[in-house]
This record gives sequence, structure tokens and C-alpha cells, in this order.
Amino acid sequence: MAKNVRDNALGSRASREKLKASGKPYYRSLDAGLLHLGYRKGRHGGKWVMRRYLGNEKYEVETIAVADDRDDADGKDILTFNEAQAKAREIAKARRQEASGAAPITISTVLDAYLKQAEAQHSKSVSDSRNRIENHIRPAFGAMLASDLTQEAIQKWLKALADSPRNVRGKAGTVSRALAKPKTDDEKRRRRASANRTLTILRAALNQGFRSGKITSDTVWRTIQPFREVDAPRVRYFTQDEVRRLVNAAQGEFRSLVNAALFTGCRYGELCRLQVGDFNPDAGTVFVGQSKSGKARHVVLTEEGQGFFRQLTAGRPTNALMLSRADGAPWGASHQIRPMAEACKAAKIAKAGFHILRHTAASHNVMGGVPMPVVAKNLGHADSRMTEKHYAHLAPSYVADQIRQFAPTFGTVQQTNVALLHKSTKAN
Repeated sequence: MAKNVRDNALGSRASREKLKASGKPYYRSLDAGLLHLGYRKGRHGGKWVMRRYLGNEKYEVETIAVADDRDDADGKDILTFNEAQAKAREIAKARRQEASGAAPITISTVLDAYLKQAEAQHSKSVSDSRNRIENHIRPAFGAMLASDLTQEAIQKWLKALADSPRNVRGKAGTVSRALAKPKTDDEKRRRRASANRTLTILRAALNQGFRSGKITSDTVWRTIQPFREVDAPRVRYFTQDEVRRLVNAAQGEFRSLVNAALFTGCRYGELCRLQVGDFNPDAGTVFVGQSKSGKARHVVLTEEGQGFFRQLTAGRPTNALMLSRADGAPWGASHQIRPMAEACKAAKIAKAGFHILRHTAASHNVMGGVPMPVVAKNLGHADSRMTEKHYAHLAPSYVADQIRQFAPTFGTVQQTNVALLHKSTKAN
């Protein structure tokens, strides 16, 4: 996105009031020699115009919006100085595309490009993205030209999506809708959270289209607000007693997979890709080269975890899979489901997915006093915000400790010998 230029004369309503009314616009260069934004001031306010160079010493001048001199900007017909810059650039880019004979871009084209890139990057979430695109996004916006997309259309679609019944998958991949719309507060929260995730995919596709030049401006969706406070943490974790029972109940090579998850907090897919050489016995770490975020990391192990990985990797080739099935084959995308269910049943634990082991590792680290940023780094989170969102309630002293450690001391209170006397509660 091009950086906004500053102008002391045009940048604010107050500064524009000082200018004399004139039929000739006051211009500010946006692209040297090629594009200018102008302000034409009348007796009752002004208008934004753009001047575009056509070549052969010819220019095209057109009015693009009313300036926010008398009324507040609405992002469409009445614009601020910065908004007018963005619109001028958007129109100029569209004019260049028209001149080159480029075909108009539809939202469907943008979605296809997004999915193609996600598949090329082997994104774990590509399946969910495709389902949401085909079921919710493409039917609503696919045939629309990218230049015709509006904030109002996106907001209306988002609300309708949140109010709609949940989709349930039927036989042979068919999709049927639940009979009733969400009624309870929790059902409404879940539907809004799901709508937010679908909005995230739409915005990601549009952002990619904007960065690649297929879409001329990102102003339409940049300020769209998702539903707030709907992603309530849904974190379940095993107690230490449940962990011991689960590990004891896990059979064969699956027990090693469970232990590896508990000691590292790694995702299932990350564990499946580990090689023997990824364990560094000197540093006491496991290297995760390919993660959900796309960033590599070193997971720091406890003494117990180091002992486990030493036993697991002793005498084995560094390029061998660290964790494999009984027949030596790698663990696949759904191979963990049945043994996890069987282990839970044998351990007399409520059924849970393999991912709960990641939550268990993180939860016990937090409860043990490991600082949130450290837990976040081990888990592969970009920062500690996600970690705090899911696990801060397990460390009641965390917020208080952070405030007492980092909040400023003003030095405005004088030290005295006065002590607070507490009332005695003893009966007379």
C-alpha cells in the first residue's frame, strides 16, 4: 500500500479553511509528474480532484469526492485528505488497467489464486479454507467484480452468516443444514466465531489479490470489524494423574508419540516430521523445521524430556524418522485417532483428540510458573497474546506479577513511620 503524503495546507479541515476560494485546485503530488491530488475550494466547502498524466503533455482532471469541510467523512462520497489520496491512486490504477485491455477481476478469480497459493505452501488449513470458500464465500461474492465489492455487502453477508444454521456434513460429502437457527447464547457465540473465521479467509484472499495488483485498493475490507468477544477459550487439558493413566494405557509406538507430545507441546503434524537428528542432546532441544506458522523453532526440553529423547534416538541414524509406527511407516494424517480413542477408553478418561496433549503440556508449564513469553516461544506462537488468551487463567498471579515487575514507580509518595492500625475483631 502506497504511503500517504503529508501537506500542511490540505491535510486538515482547519488548514483548508485558511485557503482562498478558487476555481483552480490546490495540488499535491502523489506520484511525481504522473498523479496529483487537488483541492478545489468553493464558497461552501471544497471538492477533491485528481489530475492524471496521459502522455504527450496531456492531463486528465476529474472530481472524485467532496472534502470533509462541512460534514464528517463517510468513506465513499465525503473523504478526508488521506482517503482522497487512496481513492485517487485506486482510480488511476483502474484507468491503467482499462488502457492495457486487462479483463475485469472477479472475486472468484481472487479466491482461486488464494487457494492455489495455499496448496503450493502445503498449508494445513487449506481444506478448511476451501470448504468455507465453496460453501459461504464464493456463492455470495464469486460472480462479483472486485471493483464492485462494498463494505455494506460484506457486513450484511457476515451478519447473515452468523444468523444461519450450522452446516453438517452428510454422506458422500453432501452438506445439509441444521433445522434450527442458533438460539442459546452459546450457540450464537459459536456461530459468530465461525463467521469471523470465514471473514478472515475472505480478507486473506482479498489482501493477496491487493498485494499482487489484481485489486486496486484495500479500503473496502480493511476497516470491517469482526464480531467481538466470541472466541472464548475452549481449553481442556489432562491432569497429571490422567497423563500417567493415558501413557500407561497407550500401546506400542503410540506411547512414544504421546510422550513426545507431552514433553514438547508440538502439534501432531510437527511430531510426525521429526527426524532423529532434530534432537540436540547438548542443548536439550528439539528442532521443529516446518510448523503451522511457517517458522522454524527450537523447543526447550525438561530434564525428563531430554532423558526420553535420548532413549528414543540412541544409536539411530540422524536422518531416520524419530517417531514411526510399529511397521516403520510414518504416522499419517488420521493414524492417531483410533489409538488415542482406545487409550482414553482404557485409561477411563473422557474421549479427547490428540491435540489435547499440546494443551496439556502448555497448561502444566503455565501452572508450574513458566513465563508466558517462554511458553509461547516453545509452542511456536508469534507472540504471547494467544498463549495468554488460552492459558493466563491458569496462572492467577501472572497479571499481577507483570504489573509489579514492569509498571513505573513515580516516587511521589513520601516514606513515613505511620503504620496502619487494624481494628480488632475480638469480642469485648
